[in-house]
Amino acid sequence: MFGHRKSWSTASASEFKLFPLNRALSIRSGGKQNGGSSQGGSRRGFTFSSLRGAGQPELSKKLFRLIKTQNNLIGAYEAAGKERLSVGTQLSDWGEQTGDDAVSELSDKIGVLLSELGEQEDVYAHNLDDARSVLKTIRNTEKSVQPSRDNRQKIQDEIHKLKMKEPENTRLVVLEQELVRAEAENLVAEAQLTNITRQKLKEAYASEFAATIERAEKQIILARHGRRMLNLLDDTPVIPGDTRPQFEHGNQARQILNDAEEDLRDWRLEAEDVPVSNQLDSNLMPTSGRGAVADTSYEDEETLQTIPSTSGSQARNTGGTYLPHGTTLVGGGSSSRATNGQGGASKARATFVEDVDTPNVTRERAEVV
Repeated sequence: MFGHRKSWSTASASEFKLFPLNRALSIRSGGKQNGGSSQGGSRRGFTFSSLRGAGQPELSKKLFRLIKTQNNLIGAYEAAGKERLSVGTQLSDWGEQTGDDAVSELSDKIGVLLSELGEQEDVYAHNLDDARSVLKTIRNTEKSVQPSRDNRQKIQDEIHKLKMKEPENTRLVVLEQELVRAEAENLVAEAQLTNITRQKLKEAYASEFAATIERAEKQIILARHGRRMLNLLDDTPVIPGDTRPQFEHGNQARQILNDAEEDLRDWRLEAEDVPVSNQLDSNLMPTSGRGAVADTSYEDEETLQTIPSTSGSQARNTGGTYLPHGTTLVGGGSSSRATNGQGGASKARATFVEDVDTPNVTRERAEVV
């Protein structure tokens, strides 16, 4: 396409074989086969960015790095857009000082098209930033879920240590009841995380791919009009002493720019629709429960129910563990059920019998999002 390279349209089939696509079906499998990291590039030194990443919860570290890398990508597109604008300006300036009226006129018009290509890069960078902001919602939710996981794991570790050292210790009963509540709380948090992850992942990359289509198709429009512009330049060789005829296609050159502007203005996205579910409530739970329409008769009722703590004083201090109204604990709602009469705790399960709006349940997570 540029300089000595052949265009794709004139390259032979044998030449295409020299440039295989070399695409794996999975980045993960390719990385394992190559025995290296899929991130590519050399290991970077210590930076303030790496310090911030080290302070992230384990659950959100990878997405934090992804979002940070996307920020670098956005900066690269913004820089590319600025360079395009600079190239267009310099091309116009150079053409003006050649003394050739045709080169001067057309280099100025081509510079306008190149500058518009730069503007498209900047628009694309802003669209990428919008998609990146959507991914931050997942990251923030992951950060809010991590304490729930840590608390559950901490209680499990305590129970394991105590069973190894003092299997008859009465504190086991208390810990097992706490574990039931922690597992129920974590169950709700994990459901909220998977709901927001699926929705926002779909939303973010649907937006990014739409922006990629827009950028590509608008660049094609500009490139086609640029090639039309080049056809106005007569490159027939002349012998020494001959003078070239005066350039008479100024009006056509201006019309090409007008056509390009009109085509960009009339452009519309034509791509497969990617619908995003609107059934996710503000508390990150479905607006209707398992195929049934939510019962709105609970609007005026208390939407939080308290799981009793193991002692009255603890209940007064902490208020118990809050779950959405209509969520019941199976195998751990009371001391007798938690121990099953044998000193062992039954596994907690949160059963959503009816799903109603409970915005206060996840106040911390909702505010982070």
